[in-house]
Amino acid sequence: MGIEAVLARIAEIESALAPRQAQPPAGSAFSSVLASQTAAPTALAATASPIAAAATAPAAYGASPGLRALQIAAGVTEQPPGSNDGPRIAQYRQAVAGAGVGPWCAYFVSWAAREAGVPLGEAGQGFGAVAALWDWAQRTGRAIPASAGPPQPGDLIVWDGVHVGIVERVDAQGNIHTIEGNSSNMVTRRVHDSTGDGATGYVRLG
Repeated sequence: MGIEAVLARIAEIESALAPRQAQPPAGSAFSSVLASQTAAPTALAATASPIAAAATAPAAYGASPGLRALQIAAGVTEQPPGSNDGPRIAQYRQAVAGAGVGPWCAYFVSWAAREAGVPLGEAGQGFGAVAALWDWAQRTGRAIPASAGPPQPGDLIVWDGVHVGIVERVDAQGNIHTIEGNSSNMVTRRVHDSTGDGATGYVRLG
């Protein structure tokens, strides 16, 4: 299934389940998907403060695998909160061999990468543990230390063996905007300082 078909199908399913939050800017594929899939505006956060659901996203993304993964990042909330579970989270787990209910930030990025056509792992098995994802990135030359400079949109951002998200963009002030699964029990947009608030590094998917 091509990426355009994947995007259209995700938007179709999510729009049937919940109303759109805001109309995206014309020509913004990622904004279109995000607007149809994210939780209510109060669920979106920048560091510790809410941000608007229609916050500015890049008008268009290129065709690299990392950017395709970013385009299909979908908003979801645990059901019930704190359970590490829910219908969409169960879907994310399907991207990881042998996955069980548990912390799901790595499941989320594994799912996004698989749907973009660049599954994580030597055999495309995905990762349930952030440390294993980072080890794979180092082995395969995909790991970029945080000290090497700012990330690119679509890079994965890693904090030790604890948490992983997807870089949306770096703004003019150097702040890093991300989309993170299992952040406050949901897929959340956040803003970090130029160091990624102490990020270990980044994983470039293509």
